[in-house]
Amino acid sequence: MCEKSYAKVNIFLKISDKRDNYHELVSRFVRVHNLYDIVSFIKTSRRGINIIGDFGCKMESNTVYKAYKLIEDYENVKDFFENHSIKIEKNIPEFAGLGGGSSNAATFLIMANKYCNLNLSKDELCEIAVKIGADVPFFVYEYDSANVTGIGEIVKKFDEEILNIDTITPKIKCNTGEIFKIFREKFYKQISKEESNKLLNMKSLDILKEFDIKKANDLYEPALSLYSDLEDYSKKDWYFSGSGSSFFKVNNGK
Repeated sequence: MCEKSYAKVNIFLKISDKRDNYHELVSRFVRVHNLYDIVSFIKTSRRGINIIGDFGCKMESNTVYKAYKLIEDYENVKDFFENHSIKIEKNIPEFAGLGGGSSNAATFLIMANKYCNLNLSKDELCEIAVKIGADVPFFVYEYDSANVTGIGEIVKKFDEEILNIDTITPKIKCNTGEIFKIFREKFYKQISKEESNKLLNMKSLDILKEFDIKKANDLYEPALSLYSDLEDYSKKDWYFSGSGSSFFKVNNGK
């Protein structure tokens, strides 16, 4: 019982509005096929929820633990995890804008749905997923490429060729909350509906040909203002994913 838990990058990330304490976004999420964690359910004699892995956070903050708590009262779930531990082999860097924690939570939900016979649809799983984090619904749908809007809960498959993506992650832990705070204070802007529609209908490769790193991601300049060392990694044809600190480039056709 094991599944790959893939990373993602944001081909573009634009802010479209504010909703309470959240920012509404317009983005293209793309799965990174060569970078993934592995989530396994393994037989155990230990009682109670047990998550095995090398994590940079406390159990209560772990996205898989949060996912478990949201489904623990469903039929079969407690019994199953009385007899199975959750093991996560980490390869995706944490705090890096690659969605590792979100991907782990989504993969856990997909596996729990299967092995605990919950019979939940993708849409029902996503109603749970969005309570964990804004990026989690994308991973639940398991699309290679998707347009993501709202606070992350609106995910629409985008048909395009599978992209060959390379990533690099500096040893810089970007604080997403701080980056959004400085964005609101010093860099705030909203993309128009016309520009949103244009981007949402363009292929990822065409977007990257037209946009540079600053134009593609509204969070890059706020991140750079807080973490100046990021500039050392800003090279031609490389782009910034999420709130960082990872950079990526696409090798398709090169």
